[in-house]
Amino acid sequence: MDKDAVPVRGRVTISEVAKAAGVSKATVSRYMGEDRQLLAEATAQRIEAVVERLGYRPNRMASALKRGRTGLVGMLLADIRNPYSVAVMHAVETACRQHGYSLVVCNTDCDDAQERSQLQALQAYNVDGLIVNTLGHRAGELASLARDLPMVLVDRQLAGLPVDLVGLDNSDAVEQALDHLEHNGYRDILAVTEPLDGTSSRQERVDAFQASIARRRGLRGQVLEVGPGLAEQLGAFIAGAGHGPQALFSCNGVATLEVVRVLHARGGPLFQDLGLLALDDLDWYPLVGDGISALAQPTGRIGAAAFQCLLERLQGSPLPARRLDLRAQLIARGSTRSQH
Repeated sequence: MDKDAVPVRGRVTISEVAKAAGVSKATVSRYMGEDRQLLAEATAQRIEAVVERLGYRPNRMASALKRGRTGLVGMLLADIRNPYSVAVMHAVETACRQHGYSLVVCNTDCDDAQERSQLQALQAYNVDGLIVNTLGHRAGELASLARDLPMVLVDRQLAGLPVDLVGLDNSDAVEQALDHLEHNGYRDILAVTEPLDGTSSRQERVDAFQASIARRRGLRGQVLEVGPGLAEQLGAFIAGAGHGPQALFSCNGVATLEVVRVLHARGGPLFQDLGLLALDDLDWYPLVGDGISALAQPTGRIGAAAFQCLLERLQGSPLPARRLDLRAQLIARGSTRSQH
């Protein structure tokens, strides 16, 4: 062995600290915990000196398990690549940190099998509670889990799962969108959505769009799902002009990106003869053409509210399950210029 090598030693234990300080393990535990003020100042100073000299670091997980809590909050995301998911996750993590919790994040990658596997992984971490952005296909499994753990849903609800839900007021967002487009002279509106696969927020937006169009005299509305034939279907919509100025309403950031890709590939100036209003406001929207008009989701408030709901459940709130629908903010840019 190299005579200059530093010997590797294991983690310093609480017993070693107690022995070096001449006190009991219980006294060291009091010093490291919330009862430090009960110790004599001389004793506390002696333990502090030994802790510093030995480099002792308490096992927070073991201490938490003894109290019946780990201080961990689990978050399940349907698609961690979605900018909406990233923004909400950041807000949840910030709220966790402010309240002394750590966040454990799992991504399902929009796969049902992964959702089941990741839920099991989060249980194995002994998380204190869960914030779930679900695919929406595992109501039974989530209901069973909710009986054992406080749970809050984000963006997507599940029938028969009586837990708090925090998300966007989808009906109001659609009304704002159509009010803006109608006011600016658009009369033929195509809503573009990701596939209607049972995801509640997508279905709510499409339902609200169709209901609102039906109430508005002079407006025509159609719905198109993103898929392999998107370019041809958008081309057919544009070629069918005749009902009046046309606009697209993309129902989330993923749909907006697909629409812009198709429009860019068609060539020509963007948004000159075709308007575009997006639900979600992403960083790149102001950089396309004269900017893409958007309905910004309050992702920071959604994440913070989701954690607050979970915290109240962790503290024993007996209130019935509730739904918090937060309002979008309209940001008008060049893609919806007046057609009057």
